[in-house]
Amino acid sequence: MSHKRVLIIYFSLSSQTRNLVRAIHHGMEDQGVSVTRELLYPMEPLHFPLGGYYKTIKMMVVTCFRLRLAIAPLSSACEQDFDLVILAGPTWSYNPSGPILSFLDRDGKRILAGKNVIPLISCRGYYRFHLWGLSRLLKRCGARVLAPLVVTHTTKEPWRTIGVFLKLAGKVPESGKSWISNHYPKYGHSRDQIFDAGKIGQEIGKALCDGNDPTTLSFPVPVPFEVSE
Repeated sequence: MSHKRVLIIYFSLSSQTRNLVRAIHHGMEDQGVSVTRELLYPMEPLHFPLGGYYKTIKMMVVTCFRLRLAIAPLSSACEQDFDLVILAGPTWSYNPSGPILSFLDRDGKRILAGKNVIPLISCRGYYRFHLWGLSRLLKRCGARVLAPLVVTHTTKEPWRTIGVFLKLAGKVPESGKSWISNHYPKYGHSRDQIFDAGKIGQEIGKALCDGNDPTTLSFPVPVPFEVSE
């Protein structure tokens, strides 16, 4: 049995995608898979929170038009041969994030052509347009798009949307001193979701090491990680 190799390319603004990627990484390594992680770095540093209502609204508006954010060159590790690629990032105003779009524009065909790719989306809850657009771009790069992993924030609407907006603006809506805290107890993904992401990683790793066709991997969309808090 040949040694299996997986490349995870990702961008994370508020650490939510990073936490999911780390858990999946460790889950695959538990099954004997060699994992390479490549974080996309914007050329102009982007900080979380964005700070202020104006900056948050401006970012929400421009990302509706698929704003590209230039990224630093990839490391040479991405040029190796991989059995599977996971492309992970958050949803920005119903779209893939700017760094992910820049990666696909500049490096997508070179890195992803002919590869099996699992999209991993971390989002507030509205992922369908993001997934549709991302899948189209991946196919243009020559990738074989596999079943996606979609992980949504745990709080129910409309508090989820309000809470994310406030968090981006630099507020702390989950604080007990906030007027919204009774409805918005936590920003982002729960510990249970991160734990389950590790199990998903183990499932992917086992399938690869057992020699199963990765195109047969299938996950519910979104992954049923919803937790009532």
